[in-house]
Amino acid sequence: MPLAFTDPATLDHDALEEGRLFAPRFDATGLITAIAIDATDNAVLMVAHMNAEALSLTLETGEVHYWSRSRNSLWKKGETSGEIQRLVEIRTDCDQDALLVTVHQTGRGAACHTGRRTCFYRRVEGSALIDTGEPRLFDPKTVYRTQ
Repeated sequence: MPLAFTDPATLDHDALEEGRLFAPRFDATGLITAIAIDATDNAVLMVAHMNAEALSLTLETGEVHYWSRSRNSLWKKGETSGEIQRLVEIRTDCDQDALLVTVHQTGRGAACHTGRRTCFYRRVEGSALIDTGEPRLFDPKTVYRTQ
């Protein structure tokens, strides 16, 4: 049975920002932004989204689940690649509309579907993207046969 979260509409400003009730503020499409960081060094691994079911499953199982906007479906991180994220903790921001998900990244250590540790492997310089040299830890063409 999925966890039931407090409806943020039932809380006043102070209760939402200073209270002890977890009341995630999902957007109009039912999603909340989730930023995943590595528990070992706080490196930002990825940004994804969760719906209530993904958040509930994450809290219940200790393995991180997301909502895939491109596939329009629930997604257990690492289900295909073996790069599972084990939950360490979840924090919410002040108004509870974003999550910081601290994880132990398993497998080869790649959080990104491109095979890299992080999804943030390019730096913006003006209108150009500069590769930071983040190595691939696996070949996505062999892991994801549909690409």
